[in-house]
Amino acid sequence: MTAPAPVRLVVLRHAKSAWPDVPDADRPLAERGRADAPAAGRWLREHGVVPDLVVCSTAVRTRQTWELALTELGADPEVVFEPRAYRAEAEELVELLSALPAGTGTALLVGHRPEVQDLVLMLAGERESEPLARVREKYPTVGIAVLQVPGGWSRLAAGTAELTEFAVPRGTPGTGLDH
Repeated sequence: MTAPAPVRLVVLRHAKSAWPDVPDADRPLAERGRADAPAAGRWLREHGVVPDLVVCSTAVRTRQTWELALTELGADPEVVFEPRAYRAEAEELVELLSALPAGTGTALLVGHRPEVQDLVLMLAGERESEPLARVREKYPTVGIAVLQVPGGWSRLAAGTAELTEFAVPRGTPGTGLDH
């Protein structure tokens, strides 16, 4: 029996949100978030990290982040708006992601901090790297972590992935990447 093909998990924190007097799940993106979210889609396209499947929290700010990132992605992947991705602990996110279809080569999770940061740190385990040190320090809005998972989705667990990239694209002209 052959081992499952390696897969790639991309973890995107939503763009900067506004703080109007609404329930947390209904908070929209702030002006800066509306500028930064398309930059995330552009970064994904330019770095060849285009997902086959997107799992997006149902919060307004994550849905808006995805919709704006999609405008620059150059692809139209399947999207699942997943209520369990909102306020889920890292372990719950692993359970959700480990059930992804085996044919999904690259999946993108659009979620929230601290959960996305906890997820990336859990999956990457103790392997030291410059991207991992940056994730430990801070996971800013529109932060994008790219993880290689050698055993496939069904084998996703703590310490099973390698964090290969961490970027924070910004939409303001002239700012480039904020590392």
